[in-house]
Amino acid sequence: MKLSKCLKHALNMMIHSKLRSWLTIIGIVIGVSSVIAIVSIGEGMEQSLNAQIDDLGGDILTITPGFSRSGDKHFRYLPTLSTQATDDETVLDRSDIQALKGIPDIDLIDTQIRGNVDVSYRGETGSLSLTGVDQKVWSKITTEDIRDGRMLDSADQNVILIGASLADNYFDQTLGINKVINIEGSSFRIVGIMDDQSTNVIMPIQMAYQVLDDKEKDIYDSIVVKIRDEENLDVVVEKIEYKLMITRHVTESDRDFTVTSNVQIMEMRSEMMSSVSLFLTAIAAVSLLVGVVGITNTMFTSVLEKTKEIGIMKAIGARNRDILTIFLFNAGLIGLVGGIIGVILGIFISEALPYLMGDLTLASGGTIVSLNVVILALSISVLVGMFAGVIPAYQGSKLKPVDALRYE
Repeated sequence: MKLSKCLKHALNMMIHSKLRSWLTIIGIVIGVSSVIAIVSIGEGMEQSLNAQIDDLGGDILTITPGFSRSGDKHFRYLPTLSTQATDDETVLDRSDIQALKGIPDIDLIDTQIRGNVDVSYRGETGSLSLTGVDQKVWSKITTEDIRDGRMLDSADQNVILIGASLADNYFDQTLGINKVINIEGSSFRIVGIMDDQSTNVIMPIQMAYQVLDDKEKDIYDSIVVKIRDEENLDVVVEKIEYKLMITRHVTESDRDFTVTSNVQIMEMRSEMMSSVSLFLTAIAAVSLLVGVVGITNTMFTSVLEKTKEIGIMKAIGARNRDILTIFLFNAGLIGLVGGIIGVILGIFISEALPYLMGDLTLASGGTIVSLNVVILALSISVLVGMFAGVIPAYQGSKLKPVDALRYE
């Protein structure tokens, strides 16, 4: 029997068992659409993280007081929860800067302090996050972009940079270049607006010491360094850790500082996101398993219903492999139809997810439905259908014509 004739018989079988076929197809639709939606989120997250890694600057390291003693080696790159310097905590000071200057692999060193301040503008007041930076080097180290105005200059004093959200939305009236705002009783002129969505304020560190009363001069919340060669990142981290342990008179067991690499943190985050995505995909695959059970049940029922027809076809010359092919085509068609509908539904869900999930991290990178994923989903749905139909199709092909014709 020709394959085209086998396909025609299979199509007729699916059409004439509409309700049962569609109930089976629904299982495949749910599984495929779930997989498409979850994989699209995963690819969107991966693209977003890769873009963030590219923008972070692989040659930037941050040193903060305190140390995480987790057994996982990856966590040694994570900053500690507390970065505020007080009398009861370990601190970073000028001696640490002198030690870092002795490492030739380091190109630039920026010292930073941070805290919360009250900001006033035309009768409105709010509490915002402020960061004091060494304006002589900060513009050469930072990965921030300026939307309007300019970066901080080495001669700057009573000037600040602000986040775009602070400039556009925080107060009733928008803030622009050369506008003057009041911070903790002192006036500061805006010279730049950053291209971000933050409400942060950045100012020269010497002015920040005057604004932040709880900060002691030459005590830093963090030290940011730019290394000369990004390829030597791990080697430089080891050199920094070794040098600081000597100057701070600590060992590995009582170390009191953390060296953080932005790229390593993002790579860790990428690994965790991949694990979450894999877990969710596995859950979605359970729906496909339900679809497999449904197709198998449908095929067994079809074999029973078509027993007499199988006997007639065999009596007029149909071979075992012809019967096997017909039922496999029937199972494959059910999988294909379910796969096509599942892909369409999955694409629709993928497009809607970012709006439904809002600011949730999983959807923050948007969703990406690639052609490869669509082809893979369709292939899997067809293969799953045919795999589920193998046993009942084989069983039907082995029926003896005489027994089949006698079946009622």
